[in-house]
Amino acid sequence: MRAPGNITSRIAARALLCGLSIFLAIASVRAQTDPSQRSFRESKTAVEKALSGLRSSLAGHLPALEGFAQPGEHPLDRYQRGYYQTTVQVSPIASGGSLVRVSTKVTAWYNDPAGRSGYQLLMSNGRLEADLLDQLAEELARTESGQRAAPAAPPTQPSEPPASLEPTIAAPAPRFPQTAGTFSSSLRQGLAAPEPVSSANPEPNAEETTNALQTEADSLAEILKNQAHPKNLVAVKKSGTPVVATPSLTAKPLFLASLHDEFEMLNFDRDWVHVRISGLSRGWIWRNSVEMPVGIPDTDAPVVPALAPAADLFHVIREETAPFPGDWEPLRGKSVKIISVQKIDDNAKDGGPKERLEYAKFLLDKNFAEMTQKPQEMAGIVVIFDSADGGMIAATSSALAQWKAGTLSDSALWHKCFFDPPETFDSTGPSGNE
Repeated sequence: MRAPGNITSRIAARALLCGLSIFLAIASVRAQTDPSQRSFRESKTAVEKALSGLRSSLAGHLPALEGFAQPGEHPLDRYQRGYYQTTVQVSPIASGGSLVRVSTKVTAWYNDPAGRSGYQLLMSNGRLEADLLDQLAEELARTESGQRAAPAAPPTQPSEPPASLEPTIAAPAPRFPQTAGTFSSSLRQGLAAPEPVSSANPEPNAEETTNALQTEADSLAEILKNQAHPKNLVAVKKSGTPVVATPSLTAKPLFLASLHDEFEMLNFDRDWVHVRISGLSRGWIWRNSVEMPVGIPDTDAPVVPALAPAADLFHVIREETAPFPGDWEPLRGKSVKIISVQKIDDNAKDGGPKERLEYAKFLLDKNFAEMTQKPQEMAGIVVIFDSADGGMIAATSSALAQWKAGTLSDSALWHKCFFDPPETFDSTGPSGNE
């Protein structure tokens, strides 16, 4: 007969083993369903190489916090200027693949009615992490398919000299001298076995060596420049430039970009640039508000025939101070300066959306000083194009003051204005096809 103590010990051991098995199973399920980590069959080196091409997706501005951050102590609509920063950890796993863990911090400016405004840290809802892991999977698949399609390199002939195994200066990854006084194989051979020269005139060889060194240095500098700055980025020219959801003058801005902010360019047309904001988020920026990549002009000006200046297309026919002739909330019932203009030549084909905006900007700038001298009489400026296909542009005094102070770009000013009807001034509307 077995002792009761032995039976109890066996039961306890089995219960402990069973509990441990359940714990490991739960941990495994959680690891597989955790959106912030994912396993890949590629090696750690291959994964890190693929991640180096996704650096532009590791940090940037958020168009909105809704959909990217978890609601916390305060409502998300009280936050502005959302920004995210992602860190990635790659670890090898026993199967030979890699485990990638992604962690994202979201910060935003909190507008506190009680005066305690400031930047706060928010919790990511996992979308940014999942987006990055999806991009990584696409990049690894693209790399693998490219390697599979690439033909195998022919074997090196045994008779080739060792120097032919070194990469040329034009290789995508330049190699720098590891110690002072070490040069490439061609220069090293030239320095080790110089041609005999006359002692009376040694300068030519010295000059040739200097020129060769300078040429190699210039080549390396050009390679580094091209690698350090991708060729498909656009840079914002001025703080306060709006990034909008659709390529339309009247589209609501997702957020305002800062000076020198860079975005990956996906496509562009005459007026707009389509950019990647972060992950799968996209946006549009006025083309003349960004510095385009090398070789692409910031504006798509026609070659011939050249458009006449806007000042030569329109002229002012009447100016008056009167109540705002519309139902726009910022100027409703307030006194404004109304400027009515007409085309100089009704039969002229010019005078489309771009020309109307240019002439309206000219009048807003010209009349701003008068408005600031009479702040009680003028709450804004209204420009009315008096024609069959005309329309009205209205701007408040506060928006004009920010524009003149340099805190609003031209495109940001237009997104703070009132247009009636909008399609008259929008190049994507019917009148934009003139």
